[in-house]
Amino acid sequence: MTAANPTASQTVELLVPGISCGGCIAGIERRLGALRGVTAARVNLSTRRVRAEIEPELITADDVVAALSDAGYDARPFLPSMEAAAGADQTGRDLLLRLGVAGFAAMNVMLLSISVWSGAEDATRDLLHWISALIALPAIAYAGLPFFRSALKALSGRRMNMDVPISLAICLAVLNSLIQTAQGGQHAYFDAGIMLIFFLLIGRYLDHRTRAHARSAAAELTALTSRTAMRIASDGARQAVAVDALAPGMVVEIAAGERVPADGTILEGKSDLDRALITGESVPVPVAEGTVVHAGMLNLTGPIRMRVTSTGECTLLAEIARMVETAAHGRTRYDRLADRAARIYAPGVHLVALLAFAGWFWISRDWQIALEIATSVLIITCPCALALAVPTVHTVATGMLLRAGIFLKDGAELERLAEVDTVVFDKTGTLTDGAPRLVDAPSEDDPDWPVIAALAGASRHPFSQTLAAEAASRAIVPAAVTAIREHPGQGVQGVLDGRKLRLGRPQWIDPATDGQGVMLSLGAGETRRFAFADTLRPDAVQTCEALHTRGLDLALLSGDAEGPVSAAAERAGIETAHANLHPGDKVALLDRWREAGRRVLMVGDGLNDGPALAAAHASISPASAADVSKVAAGLVFTGASLGAVATAIRVAGAARRRALESFAIAAIYNALAIPLALSGAVTPLIAAVAMSGSSILVVLNALRLRRVQ
Repeated sequence: MTAANPTASQTVELLVPGISCGGCIAGIERRLGALRGVTAARVNLSTRRVRAEIEPELITADDVVAALSDAGYDARPFLPSMEAAAGADQTGRDLLLRLGVAGFAAMNVMLLSISVWSGAEDATRDLLHWISALIALPAIAYAGLPFFRSALKALSGRRMNMDVPISLAICLAVLNSLIQTAQGGQHAYFDAGIMLIFFLLIGRYLDHRTRAHARSAAAELTALTSRTAMRIASDGARQAVAVDALAPGMVVEIAAGERVPADGTILEGKSDLDRALITGESVPVPVAEGTVVHAGMLNLTGPIRMRVTSTGECTLLAEIARMVETAAHGRTRYDRLADRAARIYAPGVHLVALLAFAGWFWISRDWQIALEIATSVLIITCPCALALAVPTVHTVATGMLLRAGIFLKDGAELERLAEVDTVVFDKTGTLTDGAPRLVDAPSEDDPDWPVIAALAGASRHPFSQTLAAEAASRAIVPAAVTAIREHPGQGVQGVLDGRKLRLGRPQWIDPATDGQGVMLSLGAGETRRFAFADTLRPDAVQTCEALHTRGLDLALLSGDAEGPVSAAAERAGIETAHANLHPGDKVALLDRWREAGRRVLMVGDGLNDGPALAAAHASISPASAADVSKVAAGLVFTGASLGAVATAIRVAGAARRRALESFAIAAIYNALAIPLALSGAVTPLIAAVAMSGSSILVVLNALRLRRVQ
C-alpha cells in the first residue's frame, strides 16, 4: 500500500487470490465503490490485485480489507516482493496436479462406464458403479477443490460467481449418482462429474497460462534488472553495493555481461548495449562518453563507468512498469458489457435449472429424471465462456504490445485505438527525429568557421547546437569573440576585432529577409545563410504507407512554418498538412473532425502536443516525449521506430475482432445448448464436455491473437 500524504488521496493496493471471474470483478468494484471515501476501485483479474483510491480522512486501508472480507475475499497488502515470488507459478503447478488427478480418474471411470454401456446388468453393473464411486469421489473432492472453495467464499459473502453453479452441478451429479447406485439404478453420472472437472481445469489452466504469459512479459521489466552494482568512490575505491543503495551522483562501473543498474550518463569507456528490455529493439547500439543509458540495458562488449541520474522508482524502467500496471487495471466497454451479462446470467442459470426441474417433474412425475435434466441444464449453461471472452483477449494483446516496446496505459485505449479512422502526426520529434541537419555545410577551410563555432557554442537553440556540433567534429578552434550575449528567441551577438557579429533568426539580422534557418552577420552588411532540414524517422515513409493500406486518412499538424511542414508531409506521403498552429489550434481542428464523425489518433511528443493528445479519440507518444505528453497519451512507445503506431493499430484491430468472435462463440453455444438441455436430449456428461469445450474454445480463440505479425 502506498500513500502520498495524510491529507491527499491515497492508493491502496491489495492482493486478493480469490478473484476468479468477471463476476468477482464486478462484485468487488461495486462493493468498494459504494463505500464512503472510496473514489475509485479497479480489479486486475490477471494479477488478482485490487487498487482503490481512498480519502484517508474518511476511510482506511483496513476498512477496505474488512469490506472485502465481508464479501468473502481474503485480502492482504500487496508488496513488490510478491511479484518475484509469483514467478514460481505455484498456482499453475497446483492446477496441473489437480488436472492430472482428474484426468487419471476420468479415464478409469470411463473404462468402467463403457462396460455398463455395453450391457452389464444387475450385480455386475452395481459393482462397476460402486468402483466408479470409489475412484471418482476422492478425485472430485481433490480436483474440484478450487471451484468448491471459491463457491463457498462467494456464498458466505452473500454473492454469486461462476463457481457456484459449477459446484452445484457437480454436487447434484454426484448425489444423483449415489442415489442411483444405492438403488441399483441403471444410470450413474460419476463420469460426468469427474469429466466436468477435468475439462474445467483444462480451461482454467489455459486461462491461467494466458494471463501468466502476459504477466511474465511485465515481470521481465524488473526480474532481469541488476540486484547489485560496483560503486566507484571518489578516491577510486571499488565497493559492491545493493542497487537500492545507489543515489543520483554516484559513479558505478558496469562490466561486460552486466545490466545497467540505474539511469545515468556514461563517463568513461565504449561498448555496445542491448536495449531490447527497454525498447524492444534487438540490434545492439554503440555507446560512449556522454550517452544516456537506462536501467535494464545489457552491456555487451566492454566495461563502462556511469554517473547515476535516477534510481529505483524514478528510472525509465520503473515508469514503464507503472504504465503496464495501469493498463492492466483498465476496463474496456466490452469488459463492462461482459460483466453486466455475467452478473445477470449467473442467477439466471439457477432459475432456468429450477424451472427445468419443476417442469420435468410435473411432466414425468419422476424426480430423478427431473433432477438429471436440471443438472444437465445447470452444467451446460454455466457462463464461463462469457466471462473469459474479453479478459483473455485483453491480456494477450497487452503482452504482445509490451514485447513490441509499446506500453498501454489504459485498457480502454485499446478499444478506442481499434476505432480510429484518421491518424494525425506532430512533425518535430514525432514524424521526424527532432534533430536538425545542416544542409550544404561550409567546407572545412571556410574562414568563418571559428566565428560560427564561438557564437553557436554560446546558444542553446537547436540550430546553434547543430552548428556547434559540426564545428567540433571538424576540430575547429573557436574565435576569441567577446561580449557574447544571447537574445532569447532571436539569436546570439558578440564582438570580434571591433566588428559586431550576430548569429540567429534571419528576420532579426535583416528585417527585410524572409525564410527559415540561421543567418550570420559579420558586420559591414556581410551575411551568409545556413539551411537546416529535419530528417524523417527511418521508417516514417513505410509506416505512413502501412497506415494508408489500412484505409486510414493521415494529417500533419505542426507549429513549424509552412515550408518545412509541407516538405515533411510530401516526403512522408501525407495528404493534409497544417502549419503555424498553436496548441489551441490543434485542439480546435481535432474538435471539428470529431464533430464531423471522425475518430482521430493523435501522435505527438512536444509540450505543446499535450492538449491535442488529451482531446483526441486515442493517442500515442514516444518515450522521449515531454512528461506532459506521456501523461496525456494513452500509449507510449520506445525506440526510434514509428512503426510502433501501425503495430498498435494492427494489434488493437485484431483484439477487437477476437473479442467479438469470443462473444459470438459464447452466444451461439448458449443458443444451441440451452434448448437441447431443456428438452432432455443432453446427459450431464455431454453437458460437461460441451460447457468446458466452449470455455476452451474461447481461450484458444484469444490465443490466435498471437499470430498477428
